[in-house]
Amino acid sequence: MQGLAERLQRAWFTRQGLRRLRDPAYRFLFEPAPPREWVALDCETTGLDRRRDEIVAIAAVRIAGDRILSSQRLHLLVRPRGEPGDSARVHRLRGLDLAAGLPVREALDRLLRFAGSRPLVGYYLEFDVAMIERELRPWLGIGLPQARIEVSALYHEHKLRQLPEWARQGQVRIDLRLATMMRDLGLPMRDAHDPFNDAEMAALAFVKLRAQGSPR
Repeated sequence: MQGLAERLQRAWFTRQGLRRLRDPAYRFLFEPAPPREWVALDCETTGLDRRRDEIVAIAAVRIAGDRILSSQRLHLLVRPRGEPGDSARVHRLRGLDLAAGLPVREALDRLLRFAGSRPLVGYYLEFDVAMIERELRPWLGIGLPQARIEVSALYHEHKLRQLPEWARQGQVRIDLRLATMMRDLGLPMRDAHDPFNDAEMAALAFVKLRAQGSPR
């Protein structure tokens, strides 16, 4: 019954999305996703204000089953409309680097065609999605229609399952910092604030957590 309800909800969501879609060239976003394939995504931005800051880099890598397809990856610099802010200090991206980047719409077009309808995986993915959708909605009339998988939520569930039943009933504080999660899962920690490194670490954690029985 739950599977039927999910399929009906997905069908309704697809119809609504296609009705709002302003450019039929992007109908592929609503096609069924290839089975057992995902795309890990990360964006770097000029700051953390979802209304004013801008995307300066986008990275993504495909996942198939239990393999991270490092050869099938996307790594784009994006030219901001305004000043790059703290990008040089935080992301080591200078204004000169970003001046040679792509316009944001071209970068997002490449991302959409790379990801297709595959579910998106990320670490604190909500922020990245919000930044992307701020650009997408005025352009295409829709947000990102793909399913989304938050790695920190999977890790939280993984840690809860390791606790005795009585401990799960109380307030349990679980450290969700990326470095803590990677260390606990026995995975390599790469330099942070590099979009491809961050996307690849999210992919590694996702594959490891799936192998340990995390829910889909």
